[in-house]
Amino acid sequence: MCEKMRTNLVSIGNAKEIKIPPVILRQCNIEDHVELDVEDNRIVIKPVKGKPREGWNKAFKLMHMRKEDIILIVD
Repeated sequence: MCEKMRTNLVSIGNAKEIKIPPVILRQCNIEDHVELDVEDNRIVIKPVKGKPREGWNKAFKLMHMRKEDIILIVD
């Protein structure tokens, strides 16, 4: 289980940022990329192994072959 702690939110433009100490990142096996989710009114941060968007090119080509790459919203 990861260690609990309190921290402050820091404003960055319109967004908010938190600083996560290295000891907690190590305990949770978080390196470079994370996945954010909301569960029961809580922000859940999960480590992501591999590269973001890995496999997207293959998926887009498959969508094109199946003619699934149509515009859904028209101005």
